[in-house]
Amino acid sequence: MTSTTAASAGRDPANVPFYVANGVLSAAALSLLGWLLLVHRAEGASEQLSYLPAVNATLNATTALLLLLGRVAIKRKRVQAHRSLMISAFVASSLFLVSYLTYHYLHGDTRFVGPSAVRVLYLVILVTHVLLSMTVVPLALSAFFFAFRRNFATHVKVTRILWPIWMYVAVTGVVIYAFLRASY
Repeated sequence: MTSTTAASAGRDPANVPFYVANGVLSAAALSLLGWLLLVHRAEGASEQLSYLPAVNATLNATTALLLLLGRVAIKRKRVQAHRSLMISAFVASSLFLVSYLTYHYLHGDTRFVGPSAVRVLYLVILVTHVLLSMTVVPLALSAFFFAFRRNFATHVKVTRILWPIWMYVAVTGVVIYAFLRASY
């Protein structure tokens, strides 16, 4: 594949159904999350779900570790290990999302109650975490799509953007949990 062909492969009309599906899935996930966090008001169930924030933090930490190991594997040209690690990172992130949605649907938000100076730092991390997390689903699906289609030139372009964002979101997920835990 020439560099011109590789550069335009991402714009291949055959990819349109994927782009539409990715957009619909990403918009649906974002809409559900927005409704859950901004509109839905949960009632009770807090004691039964008190373990879920720790599970979520563990899944985020697992995702970060898998992303790091996946990056090391590809740098060492261990393609099969990279593939397995990245699929595992996606699974861990997906399990996190299910657990997170369950917790917030049944329990609602957990408010930060620490000192106001620390609260500012917490909110900066939280806002950047939330905003960047919105990009992970469509970018990750795109990265997998291009890898499975063996369009590695486009896959690499997507992952140069995706990897640092996904790593930041995973790590700050653990940091947010630590902030909330320390504030109570």
